[in-house]
Amino acid sequence: MASTIPLDSSFSSDLPTDTTPDHPPRPDDGEGRALAVTSDYSDYSDSLILDIFRYTPIPTFVLDVQLRVTHVSDSYCSVSGRLIREQLLGLHIDEFCAKVALPSNTLVRRGIHLAQDTSGPSQLDELLHDRIWTLRTVPVIRHGIIRCFLMEVQDTTEAHRRQAELEERLYTNETFKILVDTVKDYAIFMLDTQGNVATWNAGAQTFKGYTKSEIIGKHFSNFYSQEDRDNDKPNRELRDALRDGRCEDEGWRIRKDGSRFWANVVITPVYKDDVLLGFSKVTRDLSERKKAESKLISAYEEASKLKSEFLANMSHEIRTPMHGMLAALTLLLDTHLNPEQLELARVIEESGEVLLQVINDILDYSKLASGSFSISHDIISVPDIILSVFRTHEKLCNPNVRLEKIIDSKLPSAAEGDSLRYRQIVQNLLSNAIKFTEKGYVRIEATLKEEDRDYYTITTKVIDSGIGVPVIASGSLFTPFTQFDNSATKRYKGTGLGLSICKSLAELMGGNIGFYSNPERPGSVFWFTAKLKKVEQLAQVEFLQRRLESLTCPSPTPAFDDLRILAQNRRVLLAEDNAINRKVMLKILAGLGFASIDVAVDGNEAVSKSIERLSSGLPRYDLVLMDVNMPFLDGVQATKEIRSAGLDIPIVAMTANALKGQAESYIAKGMSGYIAKPVDRKLLVELLLSYLKRDGLG
Repeated sequence: MASTIPLDSSFSSDLPTDTTPDHPPRPDDGEGRALAVTSDYSDYSDSLILDIFRYTPIPTFVLDVQLRVTHVSDSYCSVSGRLIREQLLGLHIDEFCAKVALPSNTLVRRGIHLAQDTSGPSQLDELLHDRIWTLRTVPVIRHGIIRCFLMEVQDTTEAHRRQAELEERLYTNETFKILVDTVKDYAIFMLDTQGNVATWNAGAQTFKGYTKSEIIGKHFSNFYSQEDRDNDKPNRELRDALRDGRCEDEGWRIRKDGSRFWANVVITPVYKDDVLLGFSKVTRDLSERKKAESKLISAYEEASKLKSEFLANMSHEIRTPMHGMLAALTLLLDTHLNPEQLELARVIEESGEVLLQVINDILDYSKLASGSFSISHDIISVPDIILSVFRTHEKLCNPNVRLEKIIDSKLPSAAEGDSLRYRQIVQNLLSNAIKFTEKGYVRIEATLKEEDRDYYTITTKVIDSGIGVPVIASGSLFTPFTQFDNSATKRYKGTGLGLSICKSLAELMGGNIGFYSNPERPGSVFWFTAKLKKVEQLAQVEFLQRRLESLTCPSPTPAFDDLRILAQNRRVLLAEDNAINRKVMLKILAGLGFASIDVAVDGNEAVSKSIERLSSGLPRYDLVLMDVNMPFLDGVQATKEIRSAGLDIPIVAMTANALKGQAESYIAKGMSGYIAKPVDRKLLVELLLSYLKRDGLG
């Protein structure tokens, strides 16, 4: 409740009656200079105010702050017992109410208290002499102080009768009327055809703060914000309800005290004998639900932040050992291997590259946040992908399991698609089949299902004679995190994500995925389709030529030869805390022609070795390969200290933190460039060449 407005005690009943406490503004000469106020103008002003109070058609009297009568209209005298004005002026309200027929003293006192407490008009009803009289009390306020009270008395018997008739027509069932009137969990009330409030229940008063006498007859737009009213939202809702038979909305609504609540509102037109009586309006207060939704959103945002941090940590933890493994494999392939060893090493290399590509995409934060995967549009060969995956898994099969392949001769040698995504689905389905098959066979089939002028539709099946899929699980095969056996003693491990990822990828390639039981029993058949765009004949020739060149290209490349020449007598600092990665990187750098390589096992040592060469007069390092995550002093902090010492040497971030945007952040913090772990030797060669040539060392 608002605080009570103070009364202006200087405005007392001692003032002459029928005068106004404030003069109207003085006229001016058009340039802001006040003209002299003549007694004629003052007299006219006083006379006009007296006429307003005396001849208003609404029965009216005015009380000063001492509750004494200062003005009385003729219309009031005619309804108050045929008293003359002189008998009423100057009376205290108690004496006044004792002489007049209406209103009662109690009603006047209540009206004054309400007007004073709310700083606005109050409206109260009273039954006198079989008629309903409404007293409207208006506080006249200036500079935050009440100067007087304007009291208006009207016979509202007819208006109440019309409202009662409307309620009777709307609530023909008395039990229903009682229910509506007393329910407090919903605001249920009626609007007339113009949108004015016609009925009011306890729930409406609780939600919105208005009493029945305060709101009946007012337009329901009072419950809407100023913005909604400016946009004509209340009337649009009535029109929508008439057009559609119902209008439902959720949004902020305004209480009497100005506070907001989140409401669900349903407006329905009410007809009787095809005549529109008005509208029913049901409002629910959903503020608690809105608050809960806000908490859920905050929790989701916090979870997204934690997820991002988790992905960053997971990226680093996976990439660090992969760097050692794949870099060592690169060195192994440079040695003299017999044909069988070379074949096994190629299988490891191929599998590692696929795994790294999958990790790169899964850990891309923007793709994870949107729940989407990107599809590239390269020239690919489906037979080559099938053969590659088949060759990778051929030596991994149980000796009791035959791995078979059937490749349709009609499959195109080249088409537009995503090699990684196609391979990922085939590899996942084939791995699952091998995992769940202990004897018998696993067969992969690729056939051309159909083709039109622009596209090939290719079906790939993986058929096995394994344990099959339980009927109870077949309906949720492609649901994330679903596993056939979740018991503590389950024999087959996995996350339950593979098939759901395959489903998304197949759909992104314009196809579908499915499962059915192996007709030969036991076992399963998993299949997927993909639509691959046809390519021009020239593109196919170029693709086949590139593939042939990749098979016959000699190991040393011009870039390697150039780097070996530039690397002679160049000084490199390798800052790396992981012993295995240090050992592998030293061998790679040595293989690229670097003979002078210093090692730092943490950030402090990297800084001290860099500055020590400067202070002792030794030539500075030509390049620093700086791991980002190191103990004592990380790579970013070490870089800042080296820069602070005045060393403007190339410092390349070499890290397993490979989430999107991190490269830019490292460069912004003073590093010269960035290479992700596991380090690709070809990319490393290009990077080293660019910095050695840039510094004029070539």
